[in-house]
Amino acid sequence: MKGVRFEMNGAAITVETLIAHGVTDVFGYPGGTVLNLYDELYGNSDRITHRLSCHEQGAAHAADAYARVTGRVGVVIATSGPGATNLVTGIATAYLDSTPMIAITGNVPTTLMGKDAFQEVDTTGITMPITKHNFLVKDVDQLEETLCEAFRIARSGRPGPVLVDIPKDVQVNEADFRGGQPLPDIPTPTANQQCLEEAAALINASERPYIYAGGGVVISGAEDLLRQFAESLDAPVGLSMMGLTAFDSEHPLYLGMTGMHGLPESSKMHAEADLIIGIGVRFSDRATGDTKRYRANTKILHIDIDDVEVDKNVASTASVLGDLKEILSSLIGMLDQRERPEWKGRAKKVRDEWGRAVMDYKAQDEHSFTPRRIIKTVRAHATDEMVVVTDVGQHQMWVAQHYGFKVPRTLATSGGLGTMGFGMGGAVGACVAKGGARTLLFTGDGSFHMNMAEFATAVRYGLPIIVIVIDNSVLGMVRQWQTLFFGERYSQTTLERPTDYVKLAEALGGSGYMVSDLAGLEKALNGAFASDIPTIIDCKIDSDEMVFPMIPAGGSFEDMIVERN
Repeated sequence: MKGVRFEMNGAAITVETLIAHGVTDVFGYPGGTVLNLYDELYGNSDRITHRLSCHEQGAAHAADAYARVTGRVGVVIATSGPGATNLVTGIATAYLDSTPMIAITGNVPTTLMGKDAFQEVDTTGITMPITKHNFLVKDVDQLEETLCEAFRIARSGRPGPVLVDIPKDVQVNEADFRGGQPLPDIPTPTANQQCLEEAAALINASERPYIYAGGGVVISGAEDLLRQFAESLDAPVGLSMMGLTAFDSEHPLYLGMTGMHGLPESSKMHAEADLIIGIGVRFSDRATGDTKRYRANTKILHIDIDDVEVDKNVASTASVLGDLKEILSSLIGMLDQRERPEWKGRAKKVRDEWGRAVMDYKAQDEHSFTPRRIIKTVRAHATDEMVVVTDVGQHQMWVAQHYGFKVPRTLATSGGLGTMGFGMGGAVGACVAKGGARTLLFTGDGSFHMNMAEFATAVRYGLPIIVIVIDNSVLGMVRQWQTLFFGERYSQTTLERPTDYVKLAEALGGSGYMVSDLAGLEKALNGAFASDIPTIIDCKIDSDEMVFPMIPAGGSFEDMIVERN
């Protein structure tokens, strides 16, 4: 009951506050400074479920992907010292992709802080640059309020990870518990009317508008409004990698991912636009290339919730700050809603000129065992609602180019930080987020080796994850750069690891297949989709397969490489 106080220790306050915030699943790894917290989790296992990872990094990625798929705050718990430092990569991954996450770490008692006690590190100091905010709680009387504030910060405005460091004595000491009720979100400023009018005027005056939408659309749940906005403008839509799932890939206005490895028709129309409307994007270097050439013949309208992003990478002609739903809804009512037949016709001509064949220049034979064919074959077995997770590298780009997403929040991938090793922990979190529904993980042999122990986590919890290993025996993306720009000097990118993924899967309690052609892949997929246990499908491909097209770093559309010379 509101206002009623119960005296309890800090560990109990922590767990009760998590439950009061609707948290049903947490990920983590126990240790000495969080024993009290884990004892409370044990006593409340009927109300909150903890999944034990093989490594704290895997737990952080699981909490991250859980948040991406559900839209709710993900929670990860680790002990002090190496437990906390093992979270760092996962926290940074969430920070660069604006994922709402709470990281709870234990620490040595406050009386031992600064004395180099066993497993003591300055967790808040280490994580300050990679969190939206962090807290060190030294007084149990401040714990409940701090946790509530952490949740509010993590989910408000542009989301992000927040760390709460709780020393062991704070978990033991007692204080009044007031119910742990969630605080209201920090209000998002209402979009300025003058800015809206300037934006509408720019759009209405444009003959060749191009919509470049990103992860902010997914975070804000503005996918339907984005579609309405595009249809009102009759304008082509390109997505950043983080924006994938924000727009139906089969919609006639959709041109695909844009940027360094974007579809050529999308990047071409991007380059020819007289107005680029950036919605929930950062205009990162991978998207723009040479910023001077990027905006040389076009105007930029930037719509975002975070004023820090406006003019940070690309100078805008006009900008509108605020909630994307509110802004798009307002702008739709201010548009002339006229057709642009010449621009629409140009988009069709560009699409026809480039075609999809350029995306896999070796795949002239429809039966070739190429990355595109592998992904298309897997896609034919999957439902539109099935969540896809990727690691980082060539396979990530192939999935972004060829999978074809139709439903929001069905992709979890590391975009900003580009974290190899994200995939297996992420797949665990995504699968849990969907109530144990079948989940796909596309990974490379390089990425998978980094955190493949989390396959054992999937087995332990009976998660039906299908792992597609695009196995080329090299660090493919780095090798591609070495091929194109470093005279084929393959320094430390040839792996030559004799890993037998079938035996590995079986040793960890799952099942496995090794395939080298489409017929074998079909058979393996039939078996994997008929099974409820985690499965690895090892797809052997040529080590010289490359991701095309490719715009070199700092280049522009005119520098696009579409095949290996």
